[in-house]
Amino acid sequence: MQFLRRPDAILHISDQGPRDGRVVMFANSLGTDLRVWDLLLPLLPADLRVIRFDKPGHGLSDASPAPYSMEGLAADAEAICEALALQNVTFIGLSIGGLIGQALAAKRPDLIQALVLMDTAAKIGSAQMWNSRIAAVRESGLEPMGPAIMERWFTAPYRQERPEFALWTNMLTRTTVEGYTGCCAAIAGADLTESTRALQLPVLVLCGDQDGSTPPELVQATADLITGAEFRLVPEAGHIPCAEQPEATARLITDFLERTTR
Repeated sequence: MQFLRRPDAILHISDQGPRDGRVVMFANSLGTDLRVWDLLLPLLPADLRVIRFDKPGHGLSDASPAPYSMEGLAADAEAICEALALQNVTFIGLSIGGLIGQALAAKRPDLIQALVLMDTAAKIGSAQMWNSRIAAVRESGLEPMGPAIMERWFTAPYRQERPEFALWTNMLTRTTVEGYTGCCAAIAGADLTESTRALQLPVLVLCGDQDGSTPPELVQATADLITGAEFRLVPEAGHIPCAEQPEATARLITDFLERTTR
C-alpha cells in the first residue's frame, strides 16, 4: 500500500504501470475514491504509468481538518508528483478533480503537459449553494442526500438496471463528513476562470450528455475559455462517464493521448 505523508494527513496513492511509461495522473470526484477509475484503466494503452490518489477524507486517506482550499488540494497533487519524480504529466480530473487539475496546470506549467477535464468547470455552483450543503451534511450526514446525488450522477437506466449501482451510494455515504465538507468548501471558494483562460497546453474537455451535476453547457463554457481546447460529449452518461460509459470514455482519452503524448 502506497502513501504520502502531508502536513495534515496521510494520503493514499497508487502508482501502477511501467516506470518509464507515459505519466497519467487521475483525480477523482467529490464523494468518490480512486476506484472510480477501475473500469476505465484496463481500456487505456498498456504503456501508461498511472498515478491515482484519494483526496483528504476520501477512500483510505486521512481526513485533515476542514475547510480545504483548492490551492491546498492542488498542492497535495503537486507534492505527489514531486515525491514520485514525475515529469510530463497528463492530468485527468473528474469534477473537483478537474478543478484541481486546472489549478495545478496554472501553477506548474513545467509539470503538466496536457489536461483532460471531465464533467467539471472553472467555477461550479455558488458559495451559498455549497455552504448550504456543508451545513446539511454536518447536521445529518451524507445518507439523506444520497438519492438526490445519485440522480445527478447517473442516468435513469443505469440506476434502474445495473446491480452495482448500490455500490456507488455506499462509496458516497461512507466518505467522511470532514473530507466531504472540506472539499465542498474548496469548491465554494474556487473561481478559476482567469487562470484557466490563460492556460496554454493541450486540453480535452469531456462531459456526460445527461450530467445533472455539471451540465454540458457549463462544461462547454469552460472549454470555450481555453484556446484550442476540444469539447466532446459522452452519450448516455451522467456525471461519471468513466464508470457509466467506460468504453466510450476510454476511446476519447486514448485518441487524445496518442495525439499529445507521443
